[in-house]
Amino acid sequence: MMTTFKGFISKYREKFSLPSPWDSIVIFLLNILLTIPVFIIAHQNFINPHWKFPIDRILLFIIILVAFQLILRVLKTIIIICIFGYLLILLCGTIFGEYSFYRVYDDYRSMMYTMEENPYPQDIIVSKLLPFPNKSKVLRAIDFDNPKVRNFALSATTKHFADIKKMKGYGYYRTTIQCFAVFKEIKTRWNYVNDPKGNDYIASASESLQHFSGDCDDHAILMAAGVKAVGGVPRLIHTDEHIYPEMLIGSQKDLDNVIFLIKKVLFTEESKNKEIHYHIDERGQIWLNLDYTAYYPGGKFMSEEILGELTLN
Repeated sequence: MMTTFKGFISKYREKFSLPSPWDSIVIFLLNILLTIPVFIIAHQNFINPHWKFPIDRILLFIIILVAFQLILRVLKTIIIICIFGYLLILLCGTIFGEYSFYRVYDDYRSMMYTMEENPYPQDIIVSKLLPFPNKSKVLRAIDFDNPKVRNFALSATTKHFADIKKMKGYGYYRTTIQCFAVFKEIKTRWNYVNDPKGNDYIASASESLQHFSGDCDDHAILMAAGVKAVGGVPRLIHTDEHIYPEMLIGSQKDLDNVIFLIKKVLFTEESKNKEIHYHIDERGQIWLNLDYTAYYPGGKFMSEEILGELTLN
């Protein structure tokens, strides 16, 4: 009985293994294909110290590579099953839209680009801040559901970056690209005008659309309303003498892809040789600067001191 079982195992091992040296070649290729997506996931979830030279990420890649090499060497007698399992996982990801072949490539490309562009400035904004000034009045002014505001935001998305949203690989960030279209339209048309002396006038977003003029809080209100109108999540940051808007980007993985979009696709000239500026809140979410002083999303902060924030969920 035991002899028969051993013979059965030996028979099927031969069927699911490859002859030398093909087994070593296939193991190496499969190792690379497994290491890359696992490395991307690890990079996105491990704390990034933003060193000038990313030695921590190089060591991480080597550790994952060696680990998979050892595992695959042990499993080399069933290497064909391993190949089939890998292809099946990626095929399911492609069909159900979770993690397709192209997303692996796209995430890897964006990650490598941002590692080369490292470091990027960041601050952690905690929730224990001062009350936001004129909060209820500002919230009423952000009338994103006003037809004028909604129609303006929609027109901006058809005027800017309309073709890019249709390109392969960018559909996942369609809302972000549309928010950037709103940013570009407002940035192109905004005219800074002070409030009447001694009067802190707060214009609604729909009112500001008439002349695209006003001070920093009027701009921030209009930008927040436009971003909100196309499905983005904006917030306002209050400093000592300034208010500016930010929009939610998401996680570290999203930041990598968005930085690639800004610097290589959407705002190549405006952001050339410049850094991307953002904040990280206490939950680890990343917010990108959309101030009127910035020529591209993530431009330099006008004021670093943060006193309060107002988020529109």
